[in-house]
Amino acid sequence: MPAFPAAYELAPRAAWFKSSYSDGTGQNCLEAAPLPHPTTPSIAIRDSKSPTGPALLLPSSAWAAFVAYLGQEGR
Repeated sequence: MPAFPAAYELAPRAAWFKSSYSDGTGQNCLEAAPLPHPTTPSIAIRDSKSPTGPALLLPSSAWAAFVAYLGQEGR
């Protein structure tokens, strides 16, 4: 199984932003970085407590579907 890429390999530091759904304590934070590409735009996701650690890379369409699911009533 291939290893996840390190976050710094995917996007520069300035590209990452903290999720608006992260808690205010800084303990449970998700950061994301859009990775524009003409044919396959993606988004990288990392744990803010480990900015140089591994990152998950998803197609933008998969991320949009996930966020839409979470936004449904009752979630």
